Amino acid sequence: MQSRFLSLSPRLRPLWLFLAVVFSAVPMARAQNIATTAPHALVMDAATQTVLFEKAADEAVPPASLVKLMTAELVFRDLKKGSITPDTPFYISEHAWKTGSSGGSMFARVNTNVRVEDLLRGLIVQSGNDAAVALAEGLGGSEQNFAAMMNARAVELGMTKSHFTDAWGGADPAQVTTARDMAILAEHLIKTYPDYYHYFGEKEFTWSKIRQLNRNPILFMDVNGDGLKVGNEKDGDFNLVGSAVYSGQRLIVIVLGAKTAKERAEEARRLFNWGFHGFDARTLFDANQAVGTAKVYGGTQDEVALTSATPVRVLIPRASPDKLSGKITYVGPLIAPVAAGQTVARLKIYSGASLALDLPLMTAEAVEQGPLTQRAKDAAMELGVQLFHKGLGMAMHSLEKRASGKTASTKTEPAPAATASEP
Repeated sequence: MQSRFLSLSPRLRPLWLFLAVVFSAVPMARAQNIATTAPHALVMDAATQTVLFEKAADEAVPPASLVKLMTAELVFRDLKKGSITPDTPFYISEHAWKTGSSGGSMFARVNTNVRVEDLLRGLIVQSGNDAAVALAEGLGGSEQNFAAMMNARAVELGMTKSHFTDAWGGADPAQVTTARDMAILAEHLIKTYPDYYHYFGEKEFTWSKIRQLNRNPILFMDVNGDGLKVGNEKDGDFNLVGSAVYSGQRLIVIVLGAKTAKERAEEARRLFNWGFHGFDARTLFDANQAVGTAKVYGGTQDEVALTSATPVRVLIPRASPDKLSGKITYVGPLIAPVAAGQTVARLKIYSGASLALDLPLMTAEAVEQGPLTQRAKDAAMELGVQLFHKGLGMAMHSLEKRASGKTASTKTEPAPAATASEP
């Protein structure tokens, strides 16, 4: 089977014409009409995962304390599964205590037990290395085992260029991430763990009678920030993963490698303001509205409608010449029986040559297996298509071979030797 483009039924053809007209007439996001002094940056609309701006977003950099976002993800996952609770006690080992004494710390006392919820606040609000190690050892048995769990989870989430070697963000050359991977993780945390996301917005936490403020500057700005985390290496590289909400829209902003904490904060503020005020949102399709159809093989009907589980929503820059284009791709024809709600295709929306939105599409209804006569008819048709493509391929190969042979056999014959004239 091969990748095929959208198949349209007569009933839905006017809908696709509407789609084409809208996409060709409306300017679209991804206009990079802002600059940043940060070496690596990304701005994403959380609802649609549309990337509004990016700069060197796939280059690997040291994450520093941003590693703690992945540590938090694994803790949130176990809380959601019920394998631990906020009141579960975790032990503060000597290793956890020593790690905390060499950097950010919640000042947990060695050889004591601390509740998971308190450790989470120590991890997120106070950026405590001791809290990170205690959580890692509590869930993984050792920090080394936990790092392996982090890497496995990163692969599951699609963070293809990140690698973790500890739970807190040590300066290990093998420990790296990217702006895009951090955006993927931030969007996942916001969407998957609404019951625990509030920890990222807490501005202060007191433990062992020591009050510490959250180091994330966007919590104290006028951008309505509510998370997530900052980090920096000892010699610089100030990083930020932030999220804020304005007029019902949530943005995720990543700033990596800033030279100072001030630059990190100011660049984050600029990117948030640009993202919130430089675009208009437009919904092209409502959730569960038919977008197109996919061909079905051997079924009671020869096609099935495709829909999106969420609204198809794009952000349109207020001043951009770029145009939208879109297509639906799937591997087909689908083989009956086809279940309702099965993800079988993707809707891809482009801004110029750049992919701006990529959403899964699912079948709107079930298609049962058809009678033998219908299956035989479809089989004959599919065989005919395959034979046509095979014959066309063989013909093209023969023509290419013939043309190649003709070129190879063409030689320039030497001119005949001149014959001497008789005296």
